[in-house]
Amino acid sequence: MSDLTHLDDAGNARMVDVSAKDVTARSATAQGSIALGPEALAAVVARVVKKGDVLAIAQLAGIQAAKRTSDLVPLCHPLPLSGVTVTLSVDEAASRVHCEATVRTIWRTGVEMEALTSVSAALLTVYDMLKAIDKGMVIGPIQLIEKRGGRSGHWTRSTP
Repeated sequence: MSDLTHLDDAGNARMVDVSAKDVTARSATAQGSIALGPEALAAVVARVVKKGDVLAIAQLAGIQAAKRTSDLVPLCHPLPLSGVTVTLSVDEAASRVHCEATVRTIWRTGVEMEALTSVSAALLTVYDMLKAIDKGMVIGPIQLIEKRGGRSGHWTRSTP
């Protein structure tokens, strides 16, 4: 069990002690999308959703979620974030809203969970704002596409 960093020698959950790690610049980028029906897509494009501007509110939700990740993921460290960038775009041909989030810090542990949580919350917000129009929306996949910094260095998802 000692190979699993979030378990102690007795198998109990623990937050990893990162105090001996170097403080370095770190970043992570995640992406995901939500498939919409034609009526929901049209409402987003025309900006006529009764709850407000879907993409702007989802962007704010993604930023807020990155900042609150340690409140949602039990063993995740609270981090001093240097920046969070969330972009949402409509792909009318595919009837999808795409989201990409990049999170940056200068700290002892990475921000992969913050980037993934950001995308998740942004897409959940799109769903919430459009569920009166389309309950059949599908979220996913949500995935890490790149991380930089730390002991493991630079990693990029290889394209299949």
